[in-house]
Amino acid sequence: MDIRIMTIDDYEQVYALWLSCKGMGLNSIDDSREGIERYLKRNPETCFIAEDGGKAVGVIISGHDGRRGFIYHTAVSPDYRRQGIAAALVERAAEALKKEGIAKAVLVVFAENENGNAFWEKIGFTERTDLVYRNKTLDANMKKINT
Repeated sequence: MDIRIMTIDDYEQVYALWLSCKGMGLNSIDDSREGIERYLKRNPETCFIAEDGGKAVGVIISGHDGRRGFIYHTAVSPDYRRQGIAAALVERAAEALKKEGIAKAVLVVFAENENGNAFWEKIGFTERTDLVYRNKTLDANMKKINT
């Protein structure tokens, strides 16, 4: 198993991996090739892919705004789960964020994603009950992609 920095050349494999993971919250703009390319340009050292024989089996999209780190779309192929891949990806992303001077990372998990919430809790991400997460779509062309 190899973990390396993700590039836009990995997009097709990564997108297929996301689609194989039930419950991923994807949308037509942010998760398009162009959206991911834009994110990778802003965060070239903080997104990682796990490969087995050249096949994408795990991914983490992370970056920062100069103040806080953000983690998005952490996914491991259903056939490769429970092998420590997600934890290794999170560790690599956390180290990359720390190298860039970021001291705290945040993420959003769907409330009904029991496995995801259990994973994040297990590796030390605590739930914030004092906040309300708010969202506003700025582009009417954005469509949710159900997985």
